[in-house]
Amino acid sequence: MLTPETKADTPMRLADLSKTLVLLAGLVPVPSLAAGPTHEYTLDNGLKVVVREDHRAPVATVQVWYRVGSSHEPDGLTGISHVLEHMMFKGTPNHGPGEYSRILSANGAEENAFTSRDYTAYYATLASDRVALAMELEADRMRHLTLAADEFARELEVVKEERRLRTEDRPTALTYEQLNAVGYRVSPYRNPVIGWMGDLDQMTAADLRAWYERWYAPNNAILVVVGDVKAPEVLALAKQFFGPLAPQPQPAQREAREPEPRGATRVAVRAPARQPYLMMGYKTPVVGPGAEPWEPYALEVLSSVLDGGDSARFGARLVRDQQVASDLDADYSAYARLPSMLTVDGSPAEGRTVADLEAAIRAEIDRLKNEPVQPAELERVITQLVAAKVYERDSIMTQAMRIGAMEALGLGWRVSDGEVDRIRAVTAEQVQVVAKKYLDDARLTVAVLEPLPMSGRGAAPVKEGTGHVR
Repeated sequence: MLTPETKADTPMRLADLSKTLVLLAGLVPVPSLAAGPTHEYTLDNGLKVVVREDHRAPVATVQVWYRVGSSHEPDGLTGISHVLEHMMFKGTPNHGPGEYSRILSANGAEENAFTSRDYTAYYATLASDRVALAMELEADRMRHLTLAADEFARELEVVKEERRLRTEDRPTALTYEQLNAVGYRVSPYRNPVIGWMGDLDQMTAADLRAWYERWYAPNNAILVVVGDVKAPEVLALAKQFFGPLAPQPQPAQREAREPEPRGATRVAVRAPARQPYLMMGYKTPVVGPGAEPWEPYALEVLSSVLDGGDSARFGARLVRDQQVASDLDADYSAYARLPSMLTVDGSPAEGRTVADLEAAIRAEIDRLKNEPVQPAELERVITQLVAAKVYERDSIMTQAMRIGAMEALGLGWRVSDGEVDRIRAVTAEQVQVVAKKYLDDARLTVAVLEPLPMSGRGAAPVKEGTGHVR
C-alpha cells in the first residue's frame, strides 16, 4: 500500500501525466486524434458500462470505478474509503485473502487500485482473452466482501503506519496537508485522503461494513473496458457477472460550499527537513457549474505557461536565470468534483530564502496579469498541451483512466474527447482574465515549511490520492 501524496510514489493523476508528456510534445508532430469506437450501456441494476475497442495489441484493461472518495466522508470518519480499498483484497466467501491478486498474477495481469478525493478505482491489465476472469473477480468483491474483524484490525494498523511513513515523517507531505486543512474552510477537500490519525484510531469494523454496503453497489459504479475486445461480448459478460448484483439506494448528498474568500491565509509548518519549502494555493473553479466554460481550460494553459517543461517561465527564469529556486512546480487539473486549487510549490535555491522565492513567483504571476502571453509562446504551450492529450491515447490504460474519471465525476466520457478543441480555443486574453480573476491574494493560501534539525531523508512534493501497491 502507499499514499500517493508523493509524486514519486503514486499512480499519475491525469494532470501529472499530461505534464510529463508535455516535455516530449514539442519534439515531434502532433498525431491524429483517431480513437476506437466507444460504446456505453447501463444494466438493469444501474451499473454503467463503457467499452472502447482498441485492437492494436491483444491486451485489455478492466477497471471498476466507484463514485466515492475522501470528499464523501463525514467528519470523524476520514480515511475510511482508503481503508476499504485495502480491505477489497482481503477476501470473499469465494476467494480468500490475497486470492484476487494471486489469481490475476498467475494469469499474467498487472493489477492495482487507488483512492482519491472523488472516487476509488480498481484495475487489471491482461491478455484480452482473460477479460472474463478479471470481470468475474471484480463482480465477486463488489458485494461479497468478508470484511473479517481480525483482517480489518490488522489492515487498519497497516494504514496507520502508512500515514506515519508517508505523511507524518515527510515534511513536504505535512506542508501539503496543512495547506488544504487551512485553505478550505468547509470543503471536504480540507481532509487528507488517508484520513486523520484520530479518525483512524476510532474506526470500527462496523463503520467499514456500513460504508461498503452503502457505496459499493452496481448503481454507484462504472465498469470500463478498453482494449482488444468486442463491445457486445463485454456487455454479455457484464450481464453475466454483474447483472445479478442488487443495487443499493443512494441518498442525495448536500455538498458543502466554500464561502467567498476574503483574504490570504498563511500557515507555518515546523518539522525536521533538509531545506525550506513553499506551497501557494489559489482557489480555482473546475469544469462544471460555477465557472465560465472556457475558464478551466484557460487555467490549464496558464499553468503550462508557468511550468510546461524546461522552456516554461518557472524553469527558464526562476530556476536557471535568476537561480532563486532549486525546483518549482505549478499544478492544476480542470477536472474535480468540487472547486479546487491551482498550486505552486518548490524550494529556494541555496543562499536564497522562502521570501525571495515567493516574491519571484508573485512577479511572474503579476506578469501574467499585466502582459498578454505573446503569440509564439501561447502557440508553443497549446501545441505541447494538445500533443500530451493525444499521446495519452497510445495507452489503453490511460484511455480507460480518463473514461473512468470523467464518468465518476458525472461529466461523461465525451468531455475528454472535446478537450483538445477547448484547449486550442484558449486565447491570450483569456489567460490574462483568469490570472487576474483567480490568482488573487483573496483566494490565496500560503504554507511554509520551516526546517528543524533532522536525521534521515526528506520527501518529494505531494499530491492527493492513495494507491494500492503490493
